[in-house]
Amino acid sequence: MSTETQGRLHVFSCNSNPQLAREIAEHIGVPLGKAVVGRFSDGEIHVRLDESVRGSDVYIIQSTCHPVNQNLMELLVMVDACKRASARTINVVIPYYGYARQDRKTRARDPITSKLVANLIETAGADRIISMDLHATQIQGFFDIPVDHLLGVPILGDYFRDKGLEDVVVVSPDHGGVIRARKLAERLESPIAIIDKRRPEPNVAEVMNIVGDVKGKRCIIIDDIIDTAGTITLASNALLDYGAKEVYACCTHPVFSGPAIDRIRESSIKEMVVTNTIPLSEEKQLDKTHVLSVASLIGEAIIRVHKELSVSKLFD
Repeated sequence: MSTETQGRLHVFSCNSNPQLAREIAEHIGVPLGKAVVGRFSDGEIHVRLDESVRGSDVYIIQSTCHPVNQNLMELLVMVDACKRASARTINVVIPYYGYARQDRKTRARDPITSKLVANLIETAGADRIISMDLHATQIQGFFDIPVDHLLGVPILGDYFRDKGLEDVVVVSPDHGGVIRARKLAERLESPIAIIDKRRPEPNVAEVMNIVGDVKGKRCIIIDDIIDTAGTITLASNALLDYGAKEVYACCTHPVFSGPAIDRIRESSIKEMVVTNTIPLSEEKQLDKTHVLSVASLIGEAIIRVHKELSVSKLFD
């Protein structure tokens, strides 16, 4: 990027994923913006920008992962700080969009919290959203500002293609993930299978049946989010029961909450491939876990947005 263009582009990070923000800034070729995101003694969030953003295009990197409410509030305050500092545009980069699973009413009197979060971000002053693998694609419509929705499948697909696995079947852990599984299967030139499961209560999954031929195959289960890992580990066991040779698992967002790490450690999954949209603490890093970086993808999206080029080219 030219020096003039760089001068109008500022990349700032809040506290959820500073390493990813540094990688993104390095890919773009700009220094990470100077800012302090801290706490007052009573716990209130304080943001201070230590450089001018007047007339600039600002990109704020913040995943709203655990602690979700704290990271969300940091983002809102940072957006407000940039708005009051006269930034030309404020582009919010949310690699992982928290509250995405509360995207509709499933029972009477349920909130639609995903829409509420969209309202908060937009009201704070955001002009554009860049996110990855939203749990529900209709969340794009919750915003009245442009949303660039990036996909993790190209990154995951390149990794598995480079491994040179034979007799591969891509497996969707439920009916809702079939489109994602098909996209990965197209990249690997492999068939797909679907796990038909019934979920009796939240975070509890019961595998019922497998649609597709997995006998003697190397199965790759793909999902957007792995939370407590109940679904993915049950799916792995079911695939082996149906005659699968090996089971790999992959996802874009490794939430890994509650019993997830113990379940993955003790599971029959040979390798767990994830991205760094959510940082993994030391205790969540297992020998069978492999982390891929999304920095180049997000960095390229930022460059294209800034230069007013097509972002859809990144999906090819």
